[in-house]
Amino acid sequence: MDNNLFLITKAPLSIEEVTAKVVRREAGAVTTFIGTVRELTKGKRTLYLEYDAYVPMAEKQLSRIGEEIKEKWPDATTAISHRIGRLEISDIAVIIAVSTPHRKDAYQANEYAIERIKQIVPIWKKEHWENGEMWMGNQLETIEYPEGHPQKEELE
Repeated sequence: MDNNLFLITKAPLSIEEVTAKVVRREAGAVTTFIGTVRELTKGKRTLYLEYDAYVPMAEKQLSRIGEEIKEKWPDATTAISHRIGRLEISDIAVIIAVSTPHRKDAYQANEYAIERIKQIVPIWKKEHWENGEMWMGNQLETIEYPEGHPQKEELE
């Protein structure tokens, strides 16, 4: 699978660039999911976020998601880019683009991708609020990482 399709970067993300990676003649549908930084979460006002990642493993896991999508929707092509570093309110954190011959498959594969990102990709988020800050642990927020990242053995 092409590694250029799955990227972790500190640079701002471009919807057009990620989408262009999956556009092809046999695709009748291209869906995009754009995850942005929201201001309010569970009643707290976010000032900005910091994302960090174990980049080699994160890109490997994004590629794995692309392979899983290919198994479930053989005609799909997927590209995923995730930004790390400091992100302001409304900045784009993640873009997922999926192309398929028909729209239903593209919608389903795209939703599958974001759910899998939250489950298996080692990307961590630090919330900065008006009155404090906290690493949020894994993206499902089911595990806390007091040091801001999982221990090495958790990544294996």
